[in-house]
Amino acid sequence: MRVNSCLAIFFALIATLLLGLNISGLFLDIRPANLAQEPLRFENDLALSREQAFIDVEKRTDESEEDYIYRLPGVIAQSIAHVPWNEEPDATRYHQLVPAWENYILYLMGVFSGIPEYEKYHFANYKRSINRGIGICGDASMILSQLLDKNQIPNQIISFPGHVVVAAKIASGQQFFLDADFGVVVPDGLDDVFAHPELVSQYYADKGYSHKEITWLEKTYGKEHQRWDGVSHFITKKYYFEKFAYVAKWLFPLLLLMISAWLWRSRAKP
Repeated sequence: MRVNSCLAIFFALIATLLLGLNISGLFLDIRPANLAQEPLRFENDLALSREQAFIDVEKRTDESEEDYIYRLPGVIAQSIAHVPWNEEPDATRYHQLVPAWENYILYLMGVFSGIPEYEKYHFANYKRSINRGIGICGDASMILSQLLDKNQIPNQIISFPGHVVVAAKIASGQQFFLDADFGVVVPDGLDDVFAHPELVSQYYADKGYSHKEITWLEKTYGKEHQRWDGVSHFITKKYYFEKFAYVAKWLFPLLLLMISAWLWRSRAKP
């Protein structure tokens, strides 16, 4: 059957192309070239190398929950670059548009879906975010939340208008207000900060942030907010779609190869 033969060849070519993309992605770096030389927002952006960042975000065996809480937001802040996310017109410059060789499914969603969240994509998986090395407050908070979850430290992602942070509570009962975007730890609960936003001022000032930034944060923390039980709640659809996309990017070409083989074998049958 000539039609079966043509389809078999077509599916085999598509499968080969997709597998080639996937394999090339194993050897290509999703971190934008010369990222450290870019004009970044904060002085401590990318202060840690990628290799050191992956080491330092993990809880040490002899480290208490409290010590880990105090250390982790600063590590995350130094592990990503705060690029001009919304101001940058070229989504490929910082790999905000996921490259086809990284995941062609997310790439196609970014090009054809018309959904802004895929045109400039925030990874749900914290390892991919650190690996790419860029982000804003939502990315930093998702990284922090997942690492706290990994170490059984109860936490919630808190979204204010224009900013995202994390609220956490350790076994001793101590509550923390954590801003991994700025690398700031406030030893107060969310309700306390919401009722008295000025509580955070000195902690941001100690990190060297300007009066203008601190004033904006104080106003922000006095506004209504939403609480999210982890990343899967914060970006539910993207969280599960990303998991699907990273499995399907291998399964789909394999399925095409199976269909191609079946069509090729059936081409001579009446």
